[in-house]
Amino acid sequence: MISNLDKNKFNALARYVRVRSAPEDKFVEFDFAIEHPDLFVELVLPKEAFEIFCKHNNVIHMDAAMAKKIDDDNQKWRFGDTKKI
Repeated sequence: MISNLDKNKFNALARYVRVRSAPEDKFVEFDFAIEHPDLFVELVLPKEAFEIFCKHNNVIHMDAAMAKKIDDDNQKWRFGDTKKI
């Protein structure tokens, strides 16, 4: 059983959104993460539902710098550290 304390802890966790689709697209394709922006699920919602989702979850929209950091880290995990020493 989940206690109210557990629910409060969960509700306090940061939630992140990174939009992947173009603004003119009918549906919003986005990544959604809880507490760890590099561990996410890919979701698709109609625009209106996406706005409600973001408001309900009090999301933090990732900026370009945060997205680049995650992309760089994912690249390193896929292909290894490509920097020459």
